Amino acid sequence: MLEKETINFEKTAIVGIVTQNQSEEKLNEYLDELEFLTFTAGGEVVKRFSQKMERPNPKTFVGTGKLEEICLFVKENDISTLVFDDELSPSQQKNISKIIDCKILDRTHLILDIFAQRAETSYARTQVELAQCQYLLPRLSGMWTHLERQKGGIGMRGPGETEIETDRRIVRDRIALLKEKIKTIDKQMGVQRSNRGAMVRVALVGYTNVGKSTLMNAIGKSDVFVENKLFATLDTTVRKVVIKNLPFLLSDTVGFIRKLPTQLVDSFKSTLDEVREADLLLHVVDISHPEFEDHIESVNQTLLDIKANDKPVIMVFNKIDAYKHLTIDEDDLMTEKTPRHFTLEEWKQTWMHRLGGEKALFISATNKENFEEFRERVYEAVRQIHITRFPYNKFLYPDYKDAVEKEEKDEDNE
Repeated sequence: MLEKETINFEKTAIVGIVTQNQSEEKLNEYLDELEFLTFTAGGEVVKRFSQKMERPNPKTFVGTGKLEEICLFVKENDISTLVFDDELSPSQQKNISKIIDCKILDRTHLILDIFAQRAETSYARTQVELAQCQYLLPRLSGMWTHLERQKGGIGMRGPGETEIETDRRIVRDRIALLKEKIKTIDKQMGVQRSNRGAMVRVALVGYTNVGKSTLMNAIGKSDVFVENKLFATLDTTVRKVVIKNLPFLLSDTVGFIRKLPTQLVDSFKSTLDEVREADLLLHVVDISHPEFEDHIESVNQTLLDIKANDKPVIMVFNKIDAYKHLTIDEDDLMTEKTPRHFTLEEWKQTWMHRLGGEKALFISATNKENFEEFRERVYEAVRQIHITRFPYNKFLYPDYKDAVEKEEKDEDNE
């Protein structure tokens, strides 16, 4: 008989600060996201700590009084992990560890840990390990105690090589080895991409957990792993998709996130080549998330970083079935209307007007709402790219409406 698996979540507390550049409202958004990240990594957040400061304390990130309060809470409640919302410097991490007796992580370390859990293929594991080594290198302050001096004895009585130097050299050698391994795999993937011929390439991009893989499964009738957690997809999946009689390649890529660690952007650059080499981007947005406009900005910034911001884009606003707006009572004259009070129709008018009617779509990938309109828009965009590339193929792929009529006639004749 199979035993039911029980997952033991680690008791965790999270810490963030309100600064001149980060309001309290913004901090709460980031802490919500950090809590979801912690849950994805296998932790249960039992307490949030926040403090108003002009800037982070260079020694301990938060003030000494707040640190004492956190230390007391950790002891009394048996907290095993403390996660900070911003990246800690090596000295901050070292100083906090001396005062608080539990695991001290920052947002970057947490994201790296999730990536390490999610990496399935050899390529993804290599990329994650490289990012982890680059993150670890400046933080090697006596993490191991296996060597005090490398060599000793007759003729070797110099200063020798200390433990920390040995460890740094081991990590540097590992980084060099991983970079070489990634170069080799990049070449192989480059060959694979070139072998795909001149088919039109479409890439799904977007914030993490917006429904890209669900959409891919719905369009491509493929079986890509889907889960309501952050970073469910790490490896790029490419599928051949045919809408009516028009074939193209569709790729599902890793999701982006605010405050994305630079080490990850660097080590995942080759995975993002799928985005760089795409002819059309489908930017998927979770419209049911209250901060979706911030998410759009983060994705656009990442596209700019990887030099993929010049491509044609269709904005696909997903999860319209889960969208809920705030309401104002008729007799409430005090509450000011904000974007959170917009109905779906008002958002449609806003975004359709801003982007132009051809560049925004509102769908539900799970319930396949407005899916026919989505297929038509993608078909027309891919067809336009295809006939620009192969003008003599223009008659093979008619307008979407003509293709539908032809299909219906063929069915009637049967």
